[in-house]
Amino acid sequence: MTGTPPPPGNQTAANGETRLNPTMHPQRPTGPTRRKAAIALIAMPAIWTGARAQPAQPLRATPSQTEGPFYPVALPKDSDFDLLRNGALAYGRGQPSWVEGVVTDLQGKPVAGAQVEIWQCDEAGHYHHPGDGGKADAAFQGFGRVTVAADGQYRFRTIRPAPYSGRTPHIHVKVKLGTRELLTTQLYVAGDPGNERDFLWRSLGAQARSAITVPFAPGSDGLRANFPIVVAT
Repeated sequence: MTGTPPPPGNQTAANGETRLNPTMHPQRPTGPTRRKAAIALIAMPAIWTGARAQPAQPLRATPSQTEGPFYPVALPKDSDFDLLRNGALAYGRGQPSWVEGVVTDLQGKPVAGAQVEIWQCDEAGHYHHPGDGGKADAAFQGFGRVTVAADGQYRFRTIRPAPYSGRTPHIHVKVKLGTRELLTTQLYVAGDPGNERDFLWRSLGAQARSAITVPFAPGSDGLRANFPIVVAT
C-alpha cells in the first residue's frame, strides 16, 4: 500500500535528524554579493548629491565703453525717468521709446538700490553740455536717473537714439551703487546701418556687440528696447 506523501516543510530522517526543506528556507546573499549590494546603497546618495551640488556658471558682465565727453557738468533739476519732459516742456521730436531691463550681479541676483543713469543727444544730434555749444533742445531732458527696484527692474522714457557726425546712434549708460561706479557703457540699436562705420562699435568682438546692441521694436506706446545689465559688485 502506497503511503501518503509527507506535507511540505521540514522532514525527519531515519536517524532522527531534522532536514530543512530548501524551498521553505531560501539562502540569503552572503560574501561578495552581499558586500556589493551594501556598497551600491551607500554610493547612490553620494552620486545624487554630487549632481545637485554643481555650481552655476557666473554670468558675463556687460562690456564697458568710454564715458565720452558729454556727461553732464551739473545734473539738471529734472533728471527723472522721462526724458521727453523737461520741467513743464514736452519734447515732440524723434521716435518715443521705452528703454528698460533688469540689473543683476554675476550670479543673476538683482542689484536692488543701484542707480542707472542715461544721457544722449536730442533728435538733432546735440547734447546738454557746454562742449556742444548749448544747442540742445530745451524741451528734451537729455539725462535721466532711476533707482533699481527690488526685482532689479529699471525703465526710461526717451527717444530712439539719433546719429551725429562721426557716431552711430547710441545711448550712454552708467550704473552706480552708493559711491561706486559699477559700469559705464553705451547702448546701440540693432540693425542700424551706422554701426558698421562706428569705430567704438567695431572695436568690440561679436559677443560683446550682441550684449550692448538691442532691437528698438514697435510697441503699443512707442518703441521698446530691452537692455539687461550684468555688473560685478
